[in-house]
Amino acid sequence: MVTSLAFVLPGRNTHHTKANPTFNSQDALNLLRHSHNLNQLKRIHARIIRNGLSRNELVVIKMLRLCFSYKEIAYASLIFHHHPIPSTFAWNLMIRAHTLNGCSIEAHSLFNLMISQGIPPDKFTFPFLVKASFSVDRARETQALAIKYGFFNDIYVQHTLMDFYLKSGHLNCGRKLFDKMPSKNTISWTTMISGLTSNGDLETAQQLFDEMPIRNVVSWTTMINAYAKAGHPHKVFELFRRMQQENVKPNEFTLVGLLNASTKLGSLSLGRWVHDYTLKNKYPIGVFLGTALIDMYSKCGSLEDAKKVFDEMETKSIATWNAMITSLGVHSHGNEAIDLFLKLEKSNGIEPDEVTFVGILCACVRINDLDKANWYFKHMTEHYGIAANSEHFSCMIELYSEANMLDEVDRLVMSLPDSIRREVIASLVQRGKILNSSNPSQCQ
Repeated sequence: MVTSLAFVLPGRNTHHTKANPTFNSQDALNLLRHSHNLNQLKRIHARIIRNGLSRNELVVIKMLRLCFSYKEIAYASLIFHHHPIPSTFAWNLMIRAHTLNGCSIEAHSLFNLMISQGIPPDKFTFPFLVKASFSVDRARETQALAIKYGFFNDIYVQHTLMDFYLKSGHLNCGRKLFDKMPSKNTISWTTMISGLTSNGDLETAQQLFDEMPIRNVVSWTTMINAYAKAGHPHKVFELFRRMQQENVKPNEFTLVGLLNASTKLGSLSLGRWVHDYTLKNKYPIGVFLGTALIDMYSKCGSLEDAKKVFDEMETKSIATWNAMITSLGVHSHGNEAIDLFLKLEKSNGIEPDEVTFVGILCACVRINDLDKANWYFKHMTEHYGIAANSEHFSCMIELYSEANMLDEVDRLVMSLPDSIRREVIASLVQRGKILNSSNPSQCQ
């Protein structure tokens, strides 16, 4: 990318073009607003340089933002490093962009360069650095730097640090930060509670939740979903009743938690009550809620209701398609599952993933169609470039076993890496499927 811009960098030969004395920063910003790709941005950038506007802070910031939207971090770095004196705001943008793109080492290197050039950090610098930490030790170093530069007491810095420690499984570090916070808001409490639930400490999370001075919908939903995930459906509805008593209106994610709890209980009537509550209170059936409804209806035995929800959803994610395809397969509607997959392939903007093909191959198992399974397995790996996992192999081995193709079973089992082979065998045994291999010792 450096080469592609060589003709427009400061100091390069640009005698064949003339600066337009009437072209100012506002004109540049107007052009940038109409840039839709990197090539357009490069042409505008060339004009910006010709007219001596490459040091204008607003123009530079706008170009950086466009680069980030195009996922062109390298070109953003080129623009940034040709700015003689970037502001703290510009440095923060660069650190943030590298963090979001998984370039943690580069983000911290930028911070070190920033400090070496005498540019002072601000309270927005450190949350990005914390998120870019690739180890707890690096997070502790960032915490020490925040203390050194006087930003440790900023509540957002503390929240980010606490969240990092908790997600890294260092509950003591997170709890120590929480306990020492001079003032806590609802986000502080909810971050701590969410961290505890993620680490399986529901008892302490419940104690803190009960101590919260003010509980909002996010706090309630955090606890409801934690109990649903942990397999405590009765506790979910107990909390929901308390939530209603305190006049806190649930959101979409609260209702997803209730649906997951209904699924755990296997209660179609309770799931239908949640659906009726959703419709009565005019909640839009978005992607998350709709997918949870499909999953609940399918697992509670009402495929028709699942299909109705799917058909009525205006927006569907790949998770939604996967839920419906899997549901059809589980209910022995294998051909319908395959027909739905064909509709997915014709839809715009959504591609199948490995979960989709688990659903398709399971549907082939249900209808005992080895030929179709072979075709879709090849389609998955060759057309979509999706690597087969243990679930895909389990389906294929089960079909080969049913077809009494024992040599093919042996060949496939022996071709698997040890870790996947163990997962496949465990899955088949768990499902009550016995490998009729001609050489069972090879399956150990």
